[in-house]
Amino acid sequence: MSKFLKSISIGAVATLLAVPATAQTFGLGRAALPEEISAWNLDVHPDGSGLPEGQGDAIDGEEIFAVQCAACHGDFAEGIGNWPKLAGGMDTLDREDPLKTVGSYWPYLSTTFDYIRRSMPYGNAGTLSADETYAIVAYILYSNDLVEDDFVLSKDTFLDVEMPNADGFILDDRLETEFTKWVGEPCMTGCKDTVEVTMRALVLDVTPEETAADAAVVEAASQQEAAITAEPAAVAAQEEAVPEPVGASVDPALIAEGMKVFRKCKSCHQVGDGAKNRSGPILNGLIGAPAGHIDGFKYSKPLMAKSEEGLVWNAETLAGFLAAPKAYIKGTKMGFAGLKDPADIEAVIAYLTTFSDP
Repeated sequence: MSKFLKSISIGAVATLLAVPATAQTFGLGRAALPEEISAWNLDVHPDGSGLPEGQGDAIDGEEIFAVQCAACHGDFAEGIGNWPKLAGGMDTLDREDPLKTVGSYWPYLSTTFDYIRRSMPYGNAGTLSADETYAIVAYILYSNDLVEDDFVLSKDTFLDVEMPNADGFILDDRLETEFTKWVGEPCMTGCKDTVEVTMRALVLDVTPEETAADAAVVEAASQQEAAITAEPAAVAAQEEAVPEPVGASVDPALIAEGMKVFRKCKSCHQVGDGAKNRSGPILNGLIGAPAGHIDGFKYSKPLMAKSEEGLVWNAETLAGFLAAPKAYIKGTKMGFAGLKDPADIEAVIAYLTTFSDP
């Protein structure tokens, strides 16, 4: 490249720099074909343009929603934990703490369809067919009492749906009306020496909270890592004397990484002191326990059948299940698509080994 540059005259370089960048092709690539563009062009506009062929109703949507969405959004779109509610909240927008859902707040149905098709289900985005997306959107509308359960949603009936807050938004004209009022030279005097967080977003309930169990795991991991660094010979001797079944020493860095990965599971499962069953069972004492061992939790029939066959959760069986839950136990209620990275699976299993008491 350097020889090539040296061969270009100063005038030629000046000419190149003077030509707009868009006019320089450099002989690379080719124009995208129409079918290649259409494969990526998924935009759906408020007027319905861009909608794909297909259809679905709330009756079919309820079944699809239960498998693909309910783990986070509840069986009736009522939301679970901090995962958003998709239904309800009618007539709350004038309150101090409004409930903003698809039914109460969203002005355009196209936004719902477009977002679900692009980004859902969580962890497995882009896998829904057009018919499945139509059906899920129809079920969300039904959950908001906006359509009947047998209403067939398609590109032909899309605009028949009236969104309650369609007229609740105004054109953002601040660039024309306010821009000149707050634009000027930035103030660079009287700045604070330090900046610190003084409040948490408790009202919105969006700030992640570190549980006592999480803090204990991190502290234990840090102490163990310090011990390994300070006394490698003593730790090595201890590892030789201790057998390797559940409860054996685990790499603290791996545990810490597993705690991060477990964030994907927290919406349904809890661990540590005070853990309670949610849409999924608590996972304390999981390693070495038979499938379906938590009293009081209603497991799926397929999982209990596996339990009767002798399924025990260990590193091998958990790895298989976490990689593809629905393939490992057909008919499982677990809506999560699975962890794709083997390293994530290993880490989250290491994290779960730290919670021995059911």
